[in-house]
Amino acid sequence: MIAAAFTAPSVAWTALAPVVVVLGAAVVGVLVEAFVPDRLRRTTQVALAIAATAGALVAVVALWGGVHRSGGTVVLGGSLLVDGPTLVLWATLALLGLLSVLVVADRTQTGEDSFAPLAAAVPGSEYEEQARRAGLSQTEVYPLTLFALGGMMVFPAAGDLLTLFVALEVLSLPLYLLSGMARRRRLLSQEASMKYFLLGAFASALLLFGIVLLYGYSGSIRYADITAATGTPGGTEGLLLVGTVLLFAGLLFKVGAVPFHMWTPDVYQGAPTPITGFMAACTKVAAFGAILRIVYAMLPGMAWDLGALLWIVAIATMVVGTVAGLVQNDVKRLLAYSSIAHAGFVLTGVVALHQRGITGVLFYLVAYGLATIGAFAIVSLVRERSGDSITGEATALSQWAGLGRSHPVLALTFTLFLLSFAGIPLTAGFMGKFAVFSAAVAGGAWPLALIGVLASAAAAFFYVRIIVLMFFTAAHEETAEAAVEDGAVAGGDAVPADASDELADVAGGGTATAVAVAPTLTERATATVVVRSEGFAAVAIAVCAVGTVLLGVFPTPVLDLVDAVARFLQ
Repeated sequence: MIAAAFTAPSVAWTALAPVVVVLGAAVVGVLVEAFVPDRLRRTTQVALAIAATAGALVAVVALWGGVHRSGGTVVLGGSLLVDGPTLVLWATLALLGLLSVLVVADRTQTGEDSFAPLAAAVPGSEYEEQARRAGLSQTEVYPLTLFALGGMMVFPAAGDLLTLFVALEVLSLPLYLLSGMARRRRLLSQEASMKYFLLGAFASALLLFGIVLLYGYSGSIRYADITAATGTPGGTEGLLLVGTVLLFAGLLFKVGAVPFHMWTPDVYQGAPTPITGFMAACTKVAAFGAILRIVYAMLPGMAWDLGALLWIVAIATMVVGTVAGLVQNDVKRLLAYSSIAHAGFVLTGVVALHQRGITGVLFYLVAYGLATIGAFAIVSLVRERSGDSITGEATALSQWAGLGRSHPVLALTFTLFLLSFAGIPLTAGFMGKFAVFSAAVAGGAWPLALIGVLASAAAAFFYVRIIVLMFFTAAHEETAEAAVEDGAVAGGDAVPADASDELADVAGGGTATAVAVAPTLTERATATVVVRSEGFAAVAIAVCAVGTVLLGVFPTPVLDLVDAVARFLQ
């Protein structure tokens, strides 16, 4: 038997340029870890990561005109589909990835970044302390971040289920590692990493089982072939239904939708704050992009079945995220439940099953991503201070009291992001919610839009709660002074009489802005300080703030730009 001649595949490398740039830089970053001297490693990695994400954004802009004219390109025999929604998602991921890299790279005035000096060391061990004193830093976080970003870019562009699964693992595995590398609260961080890994493995298994059943139903893993099979009844629709449910279980896990949301608060709280912002924004963009393609391009014939499933999930997600967020006392957990609620809001645009739903979801993801990265970047700058040392983030809501008086610019910027989350007019969040809710109404899902509006109104309470704490609640200074007079501190130690003067000197010197937190009978008095950014995080926060305002005041150009290309290749 004569073997058939091998035909070399034709690869449209130009169409894949954004992904190639990011993944290529990630591979180079691994080589940097091996061959570049320690003193130059961080600078090289930061420059490489910034150049890669910026280069990917430029590559998307270069591809835009051609895709707009042709409608898109099928790459690698249908394994990847580079169409209008793909480019919008790639541009969003590249921009948010660039901002995330800036936050990750920031060392602040403490000279330390947010990552453990030696992630493999046992928390609290002498080995870890030696690494800290030696000034070691984990520069591996940059190639890991780029690998995750590359997987996120492939995920919504996948044209077959095998590519979808591979992209899921490429984006997930680095995040499992990064979640356990926090410099402070190491045990909490490692617990978060383990929970994320175990639950993520189960979700991946469910998705893989779904892929197997869909292959058994259609005889193919290509989206186009599955679409064709759903139009021809064959008596095996049970495989299609169960396979679709399992597939969506894996996808909904990545966006933190109910009932697959339980990992979100713990992982958001335990992960290094820059990584929390990165995965909160970028993972949602990638996963919702994949969900959009599957609902609108792969399984349009199952609109009735998928509609019922997604209605239930969207309502439960909005309600659970909002109600649970009302009782949170930790700012990172509060933002985690906020993220869950926003997943429900985005799902209303998906459930619309209307062309306007695609545009609305894509716009919402940009607006949400900017506010999320900006908010977590600010959280990373608000720290606890005990004595002369600045420690981890001050995540307890009570520690944010009076922050608006001591550091008004930072507090006003954080307020802007919170108002965007709440959907207040003249912010990007308002336009995003308006886009997805109006799409739901246009698609006949007006009850879902009504529930979304009510949930948004209720969720505004816990955003306003933080604003009231920052601007209209005293920082317990009077209580602290009373405690000094009464000597009511732990162990009978009195707070030094010149403590407030010392904090004022720190603030006046420009090294930190301090807010006194009242001491109790069981713990020593601590202070909440806002550390000065090295510059990277400040740039990221400024860009996020400007983008949030511009998309809220002038949304039409972006909406028109997105709507012009919001068509999936079939």
